Amino acid sequence: MERFIGFIFSLVIIVLLALLVRRGLDHLADRRRIAQLASLQSEHPDPFSLHMIKDLPEPARRFFQFCIEPGTPLFTVAFINMTGQFGMGTKAKPDYLKMAANQALACPAGFVWKMNATRGLMRVSGSDSASWTRFWLMGLLPVARMGNNPDHKRSAFGRYVSEAVIWSPAAVLPGPDVEWTLIGNDCARVTVRHDELEQSVDITVDEDGRPTTVSFERWTNANPEKRYQLQPFGAFLSDYESFQGFRLPTHVEAGNDFGTDRYFPFFIADVRSIMFPPK
Repeated sequence: MERFIGFIFSLVIIVLLALLVRRGLDHLADRRRIAQLASLQSEHPDPFSLHMIKDLPEPARRFFQFCIEPGTPLFTVAFINMTGQFGMGTKAKPDYLKMAANQALACPAGFVWKMNATRGLMRVSGSDSASWTRFWLMGLLPVARMGNNPDHKRSAFGRYVSEAVIWSPAAVLPGPDVEWTLIGNDCARVTVRHDELEQSVDITVDEDGRPTTVSFERWTNANPEKRYQLQPFGAFLSDYESFQGFRLPTHVEAGNDFGTDRYFPFFIADVRSIMFPPK
C-alpha cells in the first residue's frame, strides 16, 4: 500500500511539473511574439499630414483628422493596458469575469493579447494571438488550446484589423494594401490585405469625426453549431483621450451579432494606457 501511495504521489508531482513547464513555454512564446511585433515599430516614422488623406472619402478624412494630430509620428505598433469584463456566457446569462489584460497590436502582422480574469476564487488566464488561443484555469489546468489553422488565422485577422482602426489608426492610413471606400454620409469602409487574407471594417463617425462604432463580417464559429462562417461583429466606442498625438477611445464594448437583437457585448474594456514606443 505504501508503495502504491508513493507511486500515485510521484505521478501527481510529474503531472504538475509537466503542466508548469507547459505553462512556462506558453509565457515564453508570448514574450517572443511580442518582441517580434515590437521590432516592427519604425524608430523614426513620418509625421502625419492632411496631404496623406486628401483623396479619401469625406467620413474617412474626418476620422483621421479627429484621431491623429498633424505632425504626430505615425507609430503603427500599439501597446495597450486595459481592465474590464469578459463574458463567458450568453446574452441571457453573461457570466462576466473581472478582466485585466495587456496587448501588443501590430496590424497587419499580428497581435498578442494576454489576460487574467477572475470571479471569486476562480481565475482564468492565458493569451490570444493570430496563431493560437491558450487559456488556463487557476494558472495550471489547460481549458482551451486551439489555433494554428486557416480558420483561426482568418478569424484573428478580423479582430486585429478592427482593433487597429480603434487603437492604431496610423496602421490603416491609405497605402498599397489599405483601401478606403464610401459607405454613407458618416460611414466609410477600410479594407486591409495581408498575405492571402483580406478584411473590411466599417467605421461610423459623428460630425466631428469621432468614431462611434466599428462593424464587420467576422469569420467565426461563435454559433450553436460551432461552425465557421461569416457573422456580424462590432463595437461601440466612447470616452476618448489623447495618447502621444492620437485621440483614441478608452471604453470599448464589443460582441457577436452586432446590429441584431442577439448582440451580446462579451468584451468590455476600459483602457488604462496606450503607448507607441520605438524599438
